[in-house]
Amino acid sequence: MPQQPQAVLKDLKAKKFAPIYFLDGEEPFFIDQITDFIEKNAIAEHERGFNQVILYGKDSNVGLILNNARKFPMMADRQVVIVKEAQSLTDLGKEDMQKLLISYVQNPLPSTILVFAHKYKKLDGRSALYKELDKKTVYVRSEKVKDYKLTDWIEGFIKETEHSIDSRAAQLLSDSIGNNLEVLSNEIGKMLINFREPTKITSEHISKYIGINKDYNNFEFLKAIGFKDVVKANQIIHYFIQNPKANPVIPMFSLMFNYFTRIALIHQAKKSGANEQQLASLLGLPPFVVKEYMVASRNYNLGKVIDVFGYIKEADLRFKGVDSGSLSEAENLRELVYKILH
Repeated sequence: MPQQPQAVLKDLKAKKFAPIYFLDGEEPFFIDQITDFIEKNAIAEHERGFNQVILYGKDSNVGLILNNARKFPMMADRQVVIVKEAQSLTDLGKEDMQKLLISYVQNPLPSTILVFAHKYKKLDGRSALYKELDKKTVYVRSEKVKDYKLTDWIEGFIKETEHSIDSRAAQLLSDSIGNNLEVLSNEIGKMLINFREPTKITSEHISKYIGINKDYNNFEFLKAIGFKDVVKANQIIHYFIQNPKANPVIPMFSLMFNYFTRIALIHQAKKSGANEQQLASLLGLPPFVVKEYMVASRNYNLGKVIDVFGYIKEADLRFKGVDSGSLSEAENLRELVYKILH
C-alpha cells in the first residue's frame, strides 16, 4: 500500500532515508514537499556539488537515471539523484525500460537516494513496475484533499508551525481559496511571518494579512443565501463585482452546487433521524457550520434544492456562452441569486 506523505515527511525529518522514493498522484503539493526536503536536507550543502544530481523527465531517460544512481558518492556517505517531472519520461512506459528499473529496484545501491517526482499522474496499479515499487520502495500516492477534509488539513498544517486556528477562520480559508494547496500554504506562510510567538489565527488575522474580507467572502455569501438574507447576499455580490480578480464568477457556481448538495444530504439524513453530530460527520464540517446548514435546510425544501441545481446549471452554461444573450457576468450572477432567494 502506498504510504501517506505526512508519515514519510516525519521519517525524513528524523533523518531516516530510504534508497528509492517514487512519488506520484494528482496533488503536486505533497510531491514537491517531499522532494524539496530531500534536496535540501539529505546531504550537507558543501557535498551537493559532487553528490547531488537533478534530472528532468523531458530531458532524461531510464538508462541515464540508473547510470547516475549506480555511481558511488565522492568523499561522502551518500549521493542524491532526483528526477523532477518524471511523468515526462518518454520511455517509462516501455516494457524493456520498466524491466530495467525493476532490476534496480530489487537491488538498489545503498549509498544512493533516488527520487522520482511523478506529478499529476498515477502509475497503472496492475503493472509489474507498480507492484515492485510498492513492495520495495517508499511509494507515495499524493491525492487531492477532498473539500470536506480541507479545514482539517488547514488546522493540521498550521499546527505544525506551532500556531493554531479557530474553526471559523479555517472555514473562511477553505471556502475562499479552495483546495489548491500550493496557493493555500503560500498565503498561510505569508500571514504567519507576522507572528513571533505561537498565535491562534482568527478571521481578523486572515482579513488583515491575506486580504480576505471577513464580512464579504464566499463563506458569508453562502451563509446569506442559506439564511435567505437578501440584503446581505446582494451587498456581497456587489462587493464581488467590484473586485472581480479576487472573486471570479466560475468558482461561485461550484461552491453553490456543493453548498446545496450538502443541504440535499441533510434532507436525506434527517429522514433516518440523524442528529447534529452525525450530520457533522456526514458532511465533514465543524458543528457550528452544521447548525447554519440546518437553518438553510429549513429555508430550502428538497424540491427547491432540485430547482436550484437547475438554476446553477443554466447560469454556468450562460457564462460559457450558451443562450447568454446580452447578460454580463455580473447580471448572470445576480439573476442566479435572485432565482435562488425568491
